[in-house]
Parts: sequence; C-alpha cells; structure tokens
Amino acid sequence: MVLESLVGPKGAEKRPYRLLFIGFLYSILSVFLARWIFKEETSLVMVFLSVIAAIPLVYKTIKYEEKKDQFIQKEAILIKEHGKAVEFLIFLFIGMLVGYTVWYLILSPENAATLFKTQLDTIKSINTNSASYAFKEGFFMKILINNLKVLFFCIAFSFFYGAGAIFILTWNASVISAAIGSFATTKLSELSHLALYGSIPVYTVAAAHGILRYMTHGIFEIAGYFIGALAGGIISVASIRHAVGSKKFNQTVIDSLDLIFISIAVLIVAALIEVYVTPLLF
Repeated sequence: MVLESLVGPKGAEKRPYRLLFIGFLYSILSVFLARWIFKEETSLVMVFLSVIAAIPLVYKTIKYEEKKDQFIQKEAILIKEHGKAVEFLIFLFIGMLVGYTVWYLILSPENAATLFKTQLDTIKSINTNSASYAFKEGFFMKILINNLKVLFFCIAFSFFYGAGAIFILTWNASVISAAIGSFATTKLSELSHLALYGSIPVYTVAAAHGILRYMTHGIFEIAGYFIGALAGGIISVASIRHAVGSKKFNQTVIDSLDLIFISIAVLIVAALIEVYVTPLLF
C-alpha cells in the first residue's frame, strides 16, 4: 500500500526525523477519513486507521531488531542498536501527537469535543482518580503503577499480536493530544487580550506550551513503552524462528529481559519527573 512504502526500518534508522512527518501524515489522514466516513465513532476509528497505517513499519522493525540478536554478540552494542529503533518510533509517536493536536485546535470546541469524546472521558476519569492522592508519595506510586500496567500490556500485545502494542501507543497519543488541546485552549483564553489573538503565532505558542506540559515527562513514558514493546515483539519473533531452549533463543530472551529492565527504569524516571518536576515548571 502507499503508506507502507513510505519508509522501512533501515531508512528510518538513517533518518529518524522523517518519522515525525510520517506520523503527522498518518494522524491527519486518519482523522480526515474518520470524520468523513465514520462521523459517529470518530474518536476510536481515527486511532484504528492510524494503527493500520503504522503496523507494517512496526512489524518490520521488530523482525529487523530480532535479526540483530543473531549477529551481534555484545549486549552493550545490541542495546545501542535497539536504541536506534526506539528513537525513530518516538519520532513517529510525536508526529501522531502533533497531528491529533492540530486537529483539536483547528476545530470548533464543539467539534473537537465530539472528535475526542472517548479520550476526554478517559482524561476526566484519570483526573477524578488522581484527586484522592493528596501526598506526592502516594501520587508517585499511583503514576508508577499505572505506567507499569501500560508497559505490561505493551509487552503482552507485542508478544501475542506482533505489532499489537502500536494500538496502545497510538491510543495514548490521541489521549495526550486531547489533554494538550484542552490545555492549549485554556491558554488561548488567557491570551485573548493580545492584539495577535487568533493568529497562527498565538496558536503555536499555546500548542507548544501544552506539548511541553505533557511531554516533559511523557517523552520518557513513551520511550519506556516502546522499549518494552520492542522486547515483547523480539521474543515473539524468536519463539517462531528458533526452537525454545536453543542457544539463539536463549540469547534473544536475555536481550529482551535487559530491554524490559531498562524500560522499567525509564518509567521510574518518568514518574519522578511527572510528580516532582513538571508541577514546578507548569
């Protein structure tokens, strides 16, 4: 298909920044088609369309990374090689995030609320549950446990469905975009007194402020999820290509476990930043 032919794992590793544009294209096109064809269920359909577009690249990436396990013996070098895949997948995620956010901001408040209805309901639920945690220590554990749950599902979806984790990550991109859009809309109302109000620069400032608000810690969360998803996918491919218990299979399992431990460490850092750093900045 046309979208599948845009880039492969090797090309993405050489120019990871290209995935920013491709992720943006996936989300913009998905929202357009969802609003055009599935007007009543756009909030979920746009996610599924983005997932369908991204699955070929993610699946090829998992197979490509599993092959590296068979040729690279040193774990430090292998982890570094996997880092290249995580880097361009993060760019893909950010591209989708920006695309969804642009749609939120260019639509009227009523249309934006309809488009992101399910996402906004999810945000309300999260905020309601978080309100009961008055102490930062309790809030930190709440955030960390939630992050670890998402990591578990990323690993499980990648193991059982190959590139299945991309659904969870794309869904998260749409939820974060709704949060950013809502935050930016509030910020725009605060800038209504400016002479340039309603202009592209003011919208850009509001959107950038919203992205920084949620991605200061969010970038670490997404990196952790992608690392975990890569680990689950690599084990899945290895279990098909090699006999369980063989030397190659065991080597792949060790590599995947290292990736999982790294993803947990990254998520701990993300939770610390969300609880103790982000509130100080915003």
